[in-house]
Amino acid sequence: MAAYRDPLLGFTLRSAMAQADDPGRVFIGVVEQALPAEQLRLQAPWADGQLRWARLHALEARGPCWARALAMSLYQGEDWFFQIDSHTWFEPGWDTRLLRWAQRCQALNPRCLISCYPNPFRMAAGEPFASVVGPQVLAHVVGDASQFDAAHPVLMFEGVPVASTEPVPGLHVGAGCLWAPGSIVDALPYDPQLYFHGEEQALALRAWTHGWDIFHIPGMPVYHLYHQAGAAPRPLHWSPELDAQRSVRAAALTEAANRRLASLLWGGADLGVYGLGRRRTLADYAAFSGIDYAARQIAPQARRARFGC
Repeated sequence: MAAYRDPLLGFTLRSAMAQADDPGRVFIGVVEQALPAEQLRLQAPWADGQLRWARLHALEARGPCWARALAMSLYQGEDWFFQIDSHTWFEPGWDTRLLRWAQRCQALNPRCLISCYPNPFRMAAGEPFASVVGPQVLAHVVGDASQFDAAHPVLMFEGVPVASTEPVPGLHVGAGCLWAPGSIVDALPYDPQLYFHGEEQALALRAWTHGWDIFHIPGMPVYHLYHQAGAAPRPLHWSPELDAQRSVRAAALTEAANRRLASLLWGGADLGVYGLGRRRTLADYAAFSGIDYAARQIAPQARRARFGC
């Protein structure tokens, strides 16, 4: 996980270990980007052997994708890879449940990627409380108002509840909740030159064209803290107080990332290991998803109508 000045980092780490059926099989890599006084000092019996750190000053950070790429370097050959945000709450037995769902998805395609925008939770008096949108599948669709911009292909996606007791094929991924075989680290290394918006599109398209299938599963056993009304805002990489002190500002990183995404999805650029695959084409993806990058059109099947919403 990549953590940027996140006060919930310690909570997330403890939740992951405390709620696992078998915490001995859980190894966590953390890229902590913080001010020196904010660095987490964690006292736990598993911290030395199962926790891997990359720590840097918040001023040296270059955005979420750069940090997630760095986090992938902490992977050490485990069977499974789980990318989460540093403000995540885990349900009891999350590890066993995800393994079981992954095995079912692998029966459909060994290159399976399980993802969603998880149900939200909020903190009150230091305790987490779930706010369940839907107990079954949360599937991705293009947002109702989202359209292609003339300058770049960034789209906005949302999660919708779908009544299903089986995995649902997906057209998009959520970067803050992404479970896959460990082979994904070599097959689809995270692109450090992207920034924030558009990273999920790039990863979804790279995965899909390389022959991976995306699945949304019932009852994803984690929750995500989104922006909480009435709470102090969480520091973000583009927050102005530190952004103003960097030689490369967030706006410049965003513009460069938008150009890179456009070159990948519109320009046919060869981005090497960060490029599209050859097992499936963008035309195949358009037929499957309803998102036609070549024609810059979005069909109703890419939106809520896909699931009768």
